[in-house]
Amino acid sequence: MTQAVPVFRGPTPFVRKAALDRPWVWLARGWADLQAAPKVSLAYGGAFVAASYAIALFLVATESVYLLLPLAAGFLLLAPLLAVGLYEASRLIGIGRTPTLGDALSAFRANPEHMAYMGFVLMLVNLFWTRMAMLIFALFFGSPRGTLQDLIDMTLFSPASLPFLVVGTLVGFVLAAAVFAISAVSIPMLLDRPETPVWVAIATSFVAVRENFKPMALWAALICAFTGFGMVPFFLGLAVTMPLIGHATWHCYKDLVEISDPS
Repeated sequence: MTQAVPVFRGPTPFVRKAALDRPWVWLARGWADLQAAPKVSLAYGGAFVAASYAIALFLVATESVYLLLPLAAGFLLLAPLLAVGLYEASRLIGIGRTPTLGDALSAFRANPEHMAYMGFVLMLVNLFWTRMAMLIFALFFGSPRGTLQDLIDMTLFSPASLPFLVVGTLVGFVLAAAVFAISAVSIPMLLDRPETPVWVAIATSFVAVRENFKPMALWAALICAFTGFGMVPFFLGLAVTMPLIGHATWHCYKDLVEISDPS
């Protein structure tokens, strides 16, 4: 870790510079937290798996499987807020306490107003992404109806598959990058510093990503990779990968954000 970059003038948060390999350190610390609080971590992971199954079954039952991919991507947009309880577990472990599930579930009480604002922003982005995904699907394939096999055939084996995937990936990438920039460390900061307004937390997150572009790009890629690997075995891998990412995100925040003036 080297010099710190101020987010604003005056007594405001500072962002530290991180080495390129720091995301691996965050994962290692996240894994240690998962082992230190297995009941809390796996309870959260199990909830992610159960919710994924419930949504997938609902989409199949209503012949709305075309929404499966955009909702899976939208999950990544909302995950930083859904993982607040995991941040709290890591925070308590860091101060020598053993977290309970009650501690994790009550984490929103630390800063409910500004976390609600953050949730509103992420929900708006998620709704926008879902509508855009539906529009893109309709432009390339027409009526968005059919079975899971129809979805696979259309999106992977039809003449329109390649342009559809390119356009959808580009739009999704832009939105995901924007959300990552404003939420990478903002929600852990709202938990850790209840007096922090949401706009300060968002600005701090943006500066942290800007000043640590390469390590944060690696971190974003690792988040996508671990989430994707977790979804492949019928969502079961999320039981471990989501708690791991949540705990590691707390250590990302603690590594990059310094509240006191480093001078």
